[in-house]
Amino acid sequence: MDARLMQPVATRTARSQPPRKTAQAPVRRARKVPARRAAPAPPSVGRQAGLHTTEDELDLRSAVALVVDRETDEVLFSKNPQAVLPIASITKLMTALLVVEAGLALDEELAVTPEDVRATARSNSRRRLAPGTTLTRGEMLHLALMASENRAAQVLGRTYPGGLEAFIEAMNARAALLGMSDTRFVEPTGLSSDNRSSARDLARLVRAASEHPLIREYSTASDTVVETGRRQVQFRNTNGLVHNPEWDIAVQKTGYIAAAGRCLVLQAQMAGRQLIMVLLDSAGRYSRIGDAERLRRWLFASTGLARANAAPATATARTLADDGEAGDASDEGDEGDDGDSGAAGRDEGRPEGASAQPR
Repeated sequence: MDARLMQPVATRTARSQPPRKTAQAPVRRARKVPARRAAPAPPSVGRQAGLHTTEDELDLRSAVALVVDRETDEVLFSKNPQAVLPIASITKLMTALLVVEAGLALDEELAVTPEDVRATARSNSRRRLAPGTTLTRGEMLHLALMASENRAAQVLGRTYPGGLEAFIEAMNARAALLGMSDTRFVEPTGLSSDNRSSARDLARLVRAASEHPLIREYSTASDTVVETGRRQVQFRNTNGLVHNPEWDIAVQKTGYIAAAGRCLVLQAQMAGRQLIMVLLDSAGRYSRIGDAERLRRWLFASTGLARANAAPATATARTLADDGEAGDASDEGDEGDDGDSGAAGRDEGRPEGASAQPR
């Protein structure tokens, strides 16, 4: 007999029926939430004043530019040198000058306090120097000059004899002694747009700072690693020109806040002379570097000392400056501030990441 006829009727019926479809709940698609765009930075003080409409023969992106001979004070290039503008982290050159000239112990340990955190609330220093971080005064000075570290600069001012108020008074007194009649300081980091100066005044500051070997060394160092509690953190220079063999820089400082734009001051050997260069309120993250390169090439060409093989090393900076104003990022530091430096952390030997700081 056929085996299929021997099966129970119910079994044969169940097998012959098509499978039932299980009802499924409707799939909800996640609503796309539009990404929040960062609000555009307000125009800088220089742009509001119309300084960017000033034309110059090199088509610089900086609203203010000045090149002077350090020894003779001869002006070789000038654009809006009388303008008094926010100077962002260029401030830290004066902070360093006071600390060095006061002869304070560089091996004294200083701690970042909640007060320092509140004072630099607009800065991205929280990624590096957390409250309670203890470093020597020398390390704080190194980070303030090289990496435009805002909390380090704040600690240096707070721990000055007499405290922060006395430090700010000393900043303005030293500026007066240097003949910086257009200059006013209200705090030691450069985060405040009320720290203001002119190109001529800043050339005087650069000249004074360059007389101190420690400021020259720290401001032009490529990078450094410091112990912050259980971690080692690497800090890098906010100025890429210190890595460029075409540049022989003795002292430098970058700066950035929205009100100031991108700023750069330096002293370097160019065309056989020690020259001081000041660039203020440059539009675009890399434009101050491009402007510095334009000025350097122009100086070599105008003095007949240009080398036939000098141009290739500057091609990248020239392209960045000419082809677009790469978005501003707040840094350091120089931000507030400079935004150009990197800090890579290592916790017990494991890479932790990197951050960019101005200003």
